[in-house]
Amino acid sequence: MSDSHNPNDRGLPPSMDISLGRTLDAAANRASEGLRVIEDFVRYGQNDRFLTEQLKSLRHELDSTLQKFDRLASIQSRDTFGDVGTTIQGKLEHTRHGWSDLLTANFKRLQQALRSLEEHAKLIDGEAAASLERARYLSYSLEKMVLTTVTAARQFAEPSVYVLIDGQASVDAFDRLAGALVDAGVDVIQLRDKSIDDRTLVARGELLRKRTANTATKMIFNDRADLAKVTGADGVHVGQEELTVSQVRSVLGTGKLVGVSTHSLAQAQQAVRDGADYIGIGPTFPSTTKSFEQFPGLDLIREVATEITLPGFAIGGIDPTNAALVAEAGIKRIAVSGCVAKASDPGAVVAQLKSALA
Repeated sequence: MSDSHNPNDRGLPPSMDISLGRTLDAAANRASEGLRVIEDFVRYGQNDRFLTEQLKSLRHELDSTLQKFDRLASIQSRDTFGDVGTTIQGKLEHTRHGWSDLLTANFKRLQQALRSLEEHAKLIDGEAAASLERARYLSYSLEKMVLTTVTAARQFAEPSVYVLIDGQASVDAFDRLAGALVDAGVDVIQLRDKSIDDRTLVARGELLRKRTANTATKMIFNDRADLAKVTGADGVHVGQEELTVSQVRSVLGTGKLVGVSTHSLAQAQQAVRDGADYIGIGPTFPSTTKSFEQFPGLDLIREVATEITLPGFAIGGIDPTNAALVAEAGIKRIAVSGCVAKASDPGAVVAQLKSALA
C-alpha cells in the first residue's frame, strides 16, 4: 500500500483498497516465508556461506522494497479467519518427498508471491514493481544455484580421487591404465590429450566409456564438448578461457556434468552462479605435468572450503605425501595425474591417496 491512508488517492473504492491491502499482505508473507525456508536449509543443512549470503541479500532487498508500502494498513486489512483459501488445501501440501521437493516447493512459493506483489504493486508504485521484478529474476538464478549445488554434492563422494590421463603410447597401454583405475575405485577419470588427433582421441574416449560403463567411475572429457557428446561421456571439464558452462550445456544438453577450473575465490563463486556441477581448485603445489606462474596453494583451498559447498577438487602437484595437507585445509576431493598414471601400481597409489584424505 502507499503512504496514504485515503483510498481515493488511488481512485479505488474502500472495498478495493482493502482487497489490495490483503493481497499485498498475503503475498509479502508468502515470499518471506518461502525465502526463509530456503535460507535455513542452505545455512543449517548445507553450511554454505556463499549461498546463504546470496539468499540473505535477496531477503534484505525484498524487505527494503516492502517498506515502501504502508505495512500497517496491510496488516489492518488482514482477515485470516475470513480467508477462504485457508480451508482449501491440496493433498500434497503437508508432504515433502525429500530435499529437492522441499526446495522446489518453496522456490515456487517465493516466485509466485513475487509475481503477485509485482503485478499489484503496479497499481500504486511503479518503482517498487520494478524492484520486485528484479527480485523475481534473481530468485530464478538462486534456484539454479542452490539445486545444482545440493544435487552435485550428492554425486561426488568424500573422499574422492579424480585422475587425469592422456591417450598413452598405445591402445593397449591406455586400456590397461583405464582398467586399473576403474578396478581401484577411482571416482572420476578425465581424458585430456592435446597432442593427438581427434579420431584417435575419440577412439580412446570410446574405449574409456566402455571401461567405465556400469561402474561408479565417471568419465569426463577435457574441454571438448563435441567429443564428449560423440563418446557418451558423463561430462566435460573446462578452464577459464574455454567454453562457458551454458555453452557446454548447449552442446551436451542437460543431465551431464560440467566442471570448471578456478584459481581464486571469485572464480569459484562465479562457477556456482554459472551452474557448474563441480570445480577444480588450484594449483595447490608445483606440478610435474603442468606449469603455473602463481600458486594460490592451500590458502585458496581453505578459503573455498569455508565459503562453498559445491564439490571442489584440489589439483596441482598432489600425491600421497601431501594429500593429508589438502584434507586438513578442508577439501577431501583431489585431482591427480602423474603420481597415479605413471605409477607401476596405480591401484596402490589410489588407495594411499584415499587413506591420506580420510
